Amino acid sequence: MLWPSAGALVIIRTLVFLEGCAMTDYVIEQAPVPVLPVVGSEGVFPVRRIYCVGRNYAAHAREMGGDPTREAPFFFCKPADAVVPVRAGTLGELAYPSATQDFHHEVELVVAIGRGGADIPVAQALDHVWGYTVGLDMTRRDLQGALKSKGQPWEAAKAFDHSAPVAPLVPVERCGHPAAAPIWLKVNGEARQQGDLADMIWSVAEIIARLSAYFRLEPGDLIFTGTPEGVGPVKPGDVVEAAVDGLASLALRIVQAGEVA
Repeated sequence: MLWPSAGALVIIRTLVFLEGCAMTDYVIEQAPVPVLPVVGSEGVFPVRRIYCVGRNYAAHAREMGGDPTREAPFFFCKPADAVVPVRAGTLGELAYPSATQDFHHEVELVVAIGRGGADIPVAQALDHVWGYTVGLDMTRRDLQGALKSKGQPWEAAKAFDHSAPVAPLVPVERCGHPAAAPIWLKVNGEARQQGDLADMIWSVAEIIARLSAYFRLEPGDLIFTGTPEGVGPVKPGDVVEAAVDGLASLALRIVQAGEVA
């Protein structure tokens, strides 16, 4: 489903009773729903949740110290407003975040869910897909390593503000269900990540089926499906280009905090 605009602010009036106080009328301004542009449309795709799959390419699992032959897929989340929409043909901007000295890129196929469901069978999973695009799971790698060593959650390393740049969505009607296509990322024109969707350990259908056993999926959910090997650092001034062949691409410049236009 498409919405015609990014959505107006919603004003919620709440009557609050405080002990010993008169009734108070509060006005709460609800933040706009994050949205993504759609290829070939003036409409937008509202984002509900962002799920991410860890270590879904064998070579990346090994470069991160994992064993792809024994690991079932595992998941983590980013908030919906971590999305940074990057329109086709534009150079976006992404601020270098605080609390890190090792800011890494991870290029990923992103799946947009258009029909909800729980405990979805693999054979029916692709029927729930609305479209696809490419995205970046930006990571504070030094912070992630420190948290992992203590057995602590990864949120500070993965779920920070603006950690999910995403290109415009391509509806399934335009692109089908890509199962084998090059996925790549360049920094300042130099190839950093190069893989193929066919190298994923768990297919899109298998990911949806497994994820829907833990969470009921709903329209507006995004699933980042894992990254090929070659993840690495970026710094202010770097230009990052990423794509999955056959889908929209994205390009952005890393800038110092406070410099985003």
